[in-house]
Amino acid sequence: MEQGNQQRPIVGIGVMLFKDGKILLGKRKGHVGFGTYGWPGGKQEFKESFAACAKREVMEEAGIEISDIKFLRLMNYISENGTHFCDIQLTAQWFSGEPKTLESDKCEGWQWYNINNLPEPMFEPTITAIEAYKTGKNFFDN
Repeated sequence: MEQGNQQRPIVGIGVMLFKDGKILLGKRKGHVGFGTYGWPGGKQEFKESFAACAKREVMEEAGIEISDIKFLRLMNYISENGTHFCDIQLTAQWFSGEPKTLESDKCEGWQWYNINNLPEPMFEPTITAIEAYKTGKNFFDN
């Protein structure tokens, strides 16, 4: 992303959303991670808190309200197309709403999955977030 004459990373926030012991995943259609499975998330807006971004993105993408938002992991991520992200992953609990595909240009649809039986292929930031969830490792720098 250009800012003035300098390129800078984009802050991306993903939300590992839990309901009844399962996590919400969708098959990505956007230019970053096309064809892989990941959870709701997106770019943080100027002066927006991490929690506000998480709530907004989950509502915009899936029509779900969330609660109990917590930090999961931080990753320096350069996508396959060269986009550079400061990627922050959070966990949250489902509060209300049923998953709807509200941005069909970005996601094929949402489904709840058991964390030990996930679809393939997984989006790289989602893979490291699951590793962070299972191991406690919360810093990935490349």
